[in-house]
Amino acid sequence: MKERVLIIDGSSLFFRAFYALPLLKTKRGIYTNAIYGFIMMLENAIEKVNPNYLVVCFDMKGKTFRNDLYKDYKGTRQKTPTELEQQWPIVRDIIDKMNIKILESPVYEADDIAGTLSLTAENEGYDSILLTGDKDYFQLVDKNTQVLLTRKGITEMDIISVESIKEDYDITPEEFIDLKGLMGDNSDNIPGVPGIGEKTGLKLVREFGTIENLYDNLDKVTGKKLKENLENYKTQAFMSKKLGTIVRNVPLDVGIKDLKIQERNYEDLSNMYREYEFNTLLQRLPEEFHKADIEMISGDLIKYEDKSLDEVIDSIHSKKSFAFKFVTDGKIYESIKPIYLAIKVNDDAPVILNIDDEKTLKLKSIFEDENIEKIGHNLKEDIMILMDYEIDIKNYTYDSMIAEYILNSTESNYDINNLSNIYFSIGYMDLDELLGKGKKSKKFSEIEEDELKKYFAFYLNTIHNLKSLQLEKIKEQGMDELYYEIELPLVEVLSSMEFIGIRTKSSVLDDIGDNLDIKIKELEKNIYREAGEEFNINSPKKLGVILFEKLNYPVIKKTKTGYSTSADVLEKLEGKGEIINYVLEYRQLAKLKSTYVDGLKELINGDTGRIHSHFNQTVTSTGRISSTDPNLQNIPIRTDEGRLIRKAFLASEDCLLVDADYSQIELRVLASISNDKNMIEAFDNDDDIHRRTASEVFGVDFDDVTPLLRSRAKAVNFGIVYGISDYGLSQNLNIPRKVAADYIEKYLKHYSGIKDYMDNEVEKARSKGYVETILKRRRYIPELNAKNYNIRSFGERVAFNTPIQGSAADIIKIAMVKVYEALRDEKLESKLILQIHDELIVDAKEDEADKVKKLMKDIMEQAVELKVKLKVDMEVGSSLYDTK
Repeated sequence: MKERVLIIDGSSLFFRAFYALPLLKTKRGIYTNAIYGFIMMLENAIEKVNPNYLVVCFDMKGKTFRNDLYKDYKGTRQKTPTELEQQWPIVRDIIDKMNIKILESPVYEADDIAGTLSLTAENEGYDSILLTGDKDYFQLVDKNTQVLLTRKGITEMDIISVESIKEDYDITPEEFIDLKGLMGDNSDNIPGVPGIGEKTGLKLVREFGTIENLYDNLDKVTGKKLKENLENYKTQAFMSKKLGTIVRNVPLDVGIKDLKIQERNYEDLSNMYREYEFNTLLQRLPEEFHKADIEMISGDLIKYEDKSLDEVIDSIHSKKSFAFKFVTDGKIYESIKPIYLAIKVNDDAPVILNIDDEKTLKLKSIFEDENIEKIGHNLKEDIMILMDYEIDIKNYTYDSMIAEYILNSTESNYDINNLSNIYFSIGYMDLDELLGKGKKSKKFSEIEEDELKKYFAFYLNTIHNLKSLQLEKIKEQGMDELYYEIELPLVEVLSSMEFIGIRTKSSVLDDIGDNLDIKIKELEKNIYREAGEEFNINSPKKLGVILFEKLNYPVIKKTKTGYSTSADVLEKLEGKGEIINYVLEYRQLAKLKSTYVDGLKELINGDTGRIHSHFNQTVTSTGRISSTDPNLQNIPIRTDEGRLIRKAFLASEDCLLVDADYSQIELRVLASISNDKNMIEAFDNDDDIHRRTASEVFGVDFDDVTPLLRSRAKAVNFGIVYGISDYGLSQNLNIPRKVAADYIEKYLKHYSGIKDYMDNEVEKARSKGYVETILKRRRYIPELNAKNYNIRSFGERVAFNTPIQGSAADIIKIAMVKVYEALRDEKLESKLILQIHDELIVDAKEDEADKVKKLMKDIMEQAVELKVKLKVDMEVGSSLYDTK
């Protein structure tokens, strides 16, 4: 088997990585998405190809010989974004630490260097593989040279061979040069021949082969306009072919032997991956370079002690503080009991105890002792276990996951191993490494005991080491109140809500499902009748053929596989024919059936008869709580059929659901923080704010505002909160963009305080680097300093809407904590069970319902003091359907 040379088109890969991934950045604000994506593609290619020789080819800044041929070559390319520019030296440094040769030239491009190397490799008896995202490289393919073409994102790669080119294009690799000469290339500003795209170009190349042969036989070309363009742009066609031809005789001062794969500098790579927070890449290094140096922080990070429970209890009583974690293979409300309890008492080495009911209950007095401090990570899961044992935890003072969330709300990974890497540049392993992923994943109970104990020793030691660092940062940033009075007590509130769940009746869902089936079948018949045939309605391709070929509806948008039949496309065609309305309704009802009826039935706990949604405290960057499995924030309310789903969510026996919903909380926050006198006055007068806005913006008397105008004003009101553009508003309201822009302009003219707030908040954020909510919750916005317009515009929207959305989130969280504590302190049996956007729902005992209503209204309306009063709407019913 011949040895292989892997040639990397570095510039192509680097740009692909930048645009394929979101703007990742480190704690220090250094952008890293292009670096990470590039190295991942490089590593994946090495694994796929297993080369003997390796090189990266880069373009250099400045003009090349092609600019002498055509001065406007690549002339339309935009300036490299600053966010990408600053990543170039870092990726080169990493490549250097990998001991991979970098080749570049001030005269030639990376393509030419790669082409020269592949020809040299072939002449010397090697196979070569070229990794790129550029189809120009197809011209280099032969029996000894293949292209590894990057596809979607950074993970998909296709091998391009002589055979695959023949199968896909029915031309030879060499003929791609002629195809480019005819088509040109917008990205490189190669002109080609006007009017010739890929389809026509391929047809000509298949018929005539080369451009030279085409022009020798121009009289055989059919189509008057095509022949005319070919005649008029002959010089341009030949120039374009020359521009598109990869040079294969670049003078190089290295040979293939000089590209032999070398041992990497793993120690330097390990340090760099830690510095730039590339934890996934870190794990790909040999074990000794990504496992923890156990002496680096304070003692042995993975060392544990064997002690009895009684010894641990004595130590806790003596030192009055401990970190803990229950080790379990599932949720306690699914009757899955914990198997271990890991405990670390101050500076003592952790102890990992086999746990059972008797041992857990023996700890009851310690967990309920207000004089003993408890700390942990993701304590919500642990508190639910304690609740199952009827243990009421007291004096938990620190949760490292919650602390990191308020310090950096845009972080996507709060795993304890990731936090260790961020703060200490050292890690051990994350959960995926310990348990595995996918079909090969294991349970904790299946892990070898010593390995599991080492992991949880590391887990607790890291919590212990993080505590002072995180709490000091929280204090420095003025977020003590947010952390200690809101986010930390909220952990227990969410634990209780998830543990209790909401009663859900599957028979109600069955009835709803049966009715939906009848309607869906009827819609199918109507669609088939309109189409004149039966077909798979769920196939976008087949639906596209019916709508746009058979029924001749105007084509709105095309995809690679045919016609787009997405919701936004069909909505643009709404009213143009019955079949469009039928398909839209069919899709809506089919989704209701599959997602909400069938999906919810599967999530009803067989033991409790309740759905236990997972409430997430650290997911959204605005501070909002989210829920999953199921997402109870997303129960349909806009259609009659969707609202029926709420009938399945019931109060407990002898209970009623009390639903308290903040009225227009985000607009009240906006009025308050912007100090806009017109909006404050409208709220003070208890006006219908959307009607008032319609009256002022559209210039009609308050009493003459139509439902349509009110609806449009509502869209503008909430659109402003979310930073909507004129284009976004035009799409929402299905109106011309110019009209939408006029609405926004009139709105901001009338509510001038809001306009001033928006401008000032963006400027403050640009100078400080972050924005704050009323409780000092921060969100950093590095995007504000981007040179790329779209990225910068996103940052500006975030700058003025985060304080609004985040402050609303602060208020609902304050209310949740206070309502939960009031129900407990009043010793009521009623329980807070749900938070859905701006509403709180209590499962209230019938004889406590009136008291609960008053308690909730008082607490929620007095949660914070704004310049306008908070208002709460109250409803009571036996199901969620009854409360709306």
